[in-house]
Amino acid sequence: MATDDQLLVVIDPLARRTDGEAVRIAKDVLSAGAASTKVCLPEGPEEFARALSRRGSRRPVVVGDDRALLRAVAHLHRRRELGACALSLVPVGSALGLAHSLGVPTGAVAAARAALDGVERRLDLLVDDSDGVVLGALRIPALPGVPPRDPPGAGGATTGGRTAGGARAGGPEPGRNGDPGSGREADPGAASQTGSGTGGGAGTGAGTDAGAGPEAGSGTGSGRGARSGDGSADGCASPSSGHHSWLRAWPQSLARTLSTRPAIPARMSRPLRPSRIRVAAGGGAGPARLRVEVDGVIIIDLDQPVEAVSITPYAHGGAAVEIRPVSVGAEAGPLHATGHRVTVSGADFRYRADSLVAGPVRTRTWTVREAAWGLTLPG
Repeated sequence: MATDDQLLVVIDPLARRTDGEAVRIAKDVLSAGAASTKVCLPEGPEEFARALSRRGSRRPVVVGDDRALLRAVAHLHRRRELGACALSLVPVGSALGLAHSLGVPTGAVAAARAALDGVERRLDLLVDDSDGVVLGALRIPALPGVPPRDPPGAGGATTGGRTAGGARAGGPEPGRNGDPGSGREADPGAASQTGSGTGGGAGTGAGTDAGAGPEAGSGTGSGRGARSGDGSADGCASPSSGHHSWLRAWPQSLARTLSTRPAIPARMSRPLRPSRIRVAAGGGAGPARLRVEVDGVIIIDLDQPVEAVSITPYAHGGAAVEIRPVSVGAEAGPLHATGHRVTVSGADFRYRADSLVAGPVRTRTWTVREAAWGLTLPG
């Protein structure tokens, strides 16, 4: 049986990507049960807000998860239109804890029927001093922990331009001889000598010597086994060298090899500890020193660390505050208070409001607005 309602069905883009079948079912049920239904498919937050602003006399129905509901309530709150508008929600997505705690049915069909035949229930709202809104619970610190953001382009912990493994992230180190393990400074005159490294044993011995006097210009040899250090500048072998050239090149090559080998363990012997290690927070955060005031009365001060603070709006325009102090010696029980205005201050802290994490801030005040918004729930 169709109702006389005129609906504006705003389908969140994440819901369409997450569960297109549930979205289709909800749209069909709403279209069949309302007198007039207008379906909007926004592609982003701006179009989402624009669709709500242009709803006219239609009652909005949001198809999406908790974040879509929060986005709708926050937008209507900024426009000061929450008092004259009752929202409906068809939960589709993965983040649905808030929707379930508010009493919204889980299935697409049941939620769509509740949007058509349900009753409006006025709920309290927490509004902070930056005009943000909280529909459900608020917790300080934000749990579970949120990893800190790496700076743009950061690929990991670094120390002086090196990765935690000790190698420079950009490839060979500037000023080196193209060999990250050689430990020797490159000679400007030796830039053309690296070509002989691909040759035989004799070519290797002479081609990498930057201080061999007249041999410095022979590094561009073809590397076919001739000792380029005994030839002319064009890289050809000297007739006087004969087949004994490798006997003279071998001791020099061995000496250079042995002299450069200790450079590798010398570098690796340094502690491979980055100067700054970013560690993702685990399931909990450490104690914080916070001052919590409820209606101007200090409940706990900075001299006593706390493990957690939770603030939850409840009926009749009040908020329930629970503070868990850190136990020192004897076990300390939680502190409870109720009031309309809660202020938390202290060192920089983060907090989780519904499904979003905000902060860090040093002080924040939340005020309870009684029956500030309406949600359509089953009768």
